[in-house]
Amino acid sequence: MKIGIIGLPQTGKKTLFELLTGEKTSSEAQPSKTNVLLGIAKIRDSRFDRMVAMYKPKKSVPAAIDIVLLPKFDKETIASGEFLKSLENCDALCHIVRSFTDESVFHIHGSVDPLRDAEEVYSELILSDLILIEKRLERLAKELLNKSTPAQIKEKEILLRMKSLLDDNKPLSVLVLNEDEKKIMATYKFLTAKPKIIALNVSEDKVADRTTLDAVSQKYKDFGVKVMQISAKIEAEISSLGASEREAFLKDLNIKEPALNQLSRLCYEALGLMSFFTVGEDEVRQWTTRKDSLAPQAAGAIHSDLQRGFIRAEIIKYADLMELGSENKVKEAGKLLLKGKDYVVEDGDIMHVRFSV
Repeated sequence: MKIGIIGLPQTGKKTLFELLTGEKTSSEAQPSKTNVLLGIAKIRDSRFDRMVAMYKPKKSVPAAIDIVLLPKFDKETIASGEFLKSLENCDALCHIVRSFTDESVFHIHGSVDPLRDAEEVYSELILSDLILIEKRLERLAKELLNKSTPAQIKEKEILLRMKSLLDDNKPLSVLVLNEDEKKIMATYKFLTAKPKIIALNVSEDKVADRTTLDAVSQKYKDFGVKVMQISAKIEAEISSLGASEREAFLKDLNIKEPALNQLSRLCYEALGLMSFFTVGEDEVRQWTTRKDSLAPQAAGAIHSDLQRGFIRAEIIKYADLMELGSENKVKEAGKLLLKGKDYVVEDGDIMHVRFSV
């Protein structure tokens, strides 16, 4: 599962990629038409941090996701088949939109206009899907002249529904398909069907100004797009500070937590993932599973034997642990939950698996 970072030139994509992955790339390292930059981003989660502080374990392991920095989004690059293939291979997209003014940093359109720039990239994704659908409809028309199958007829009907949506400037993410229809369309990798985040890269003095954020959120609210704002400049400063200095810096700016934390979590959620935890003096670990996973499936993220021999899961709710202060007190309060194979794991659950193989 990986999320692709996209955007027009000079939006702060590379800076945010480096901050998310914690890896400084060389000045020469730039994604090109045929290459991308790959990295791993730790998920910044205050729940994990609080449990590490509580248990003081010998080892602590946060969740992580794969991040892909794609080439600059311009006409020449978009025309590259390799670029589109890289986009198709991402499971979700994070679009960095420039919302800061800086005369020393050029803008390809000569002015800063976040709504315009967000729409430009959105329109290119719409166009890419339209071209794919139109080409497939042309091939299907020829195939149906010779011999038609129920699957081909159904595929054509779905493609026409999709084309109608795209013609109305709506993404395929709003289209609801039943399970049979999903199987028919499983080989397609439509760009507008992918979950999407828009991150507005704002100036230092605009982090508390919601004007642009609200405007962009309103524009894409019906399409399931998550919108946030972040100042790459401030986040770079925060990342360079020690723990105590960082806390004081955030307090001075009246910021509860770095926006980078929120961005990492939004990327995680966009991939359809959630976290559960295992805790102890030896290790506190944040595990990744799909949303709505049953307990045995989540246990399989720890080890396949736990899924194969699953008996039950002992569940502690994070809020109960924080409120009562220890596992023993949770048990004494009767809040340790015993769950079977049909339990749907919830985000933040602390789980201990009983199994036998």
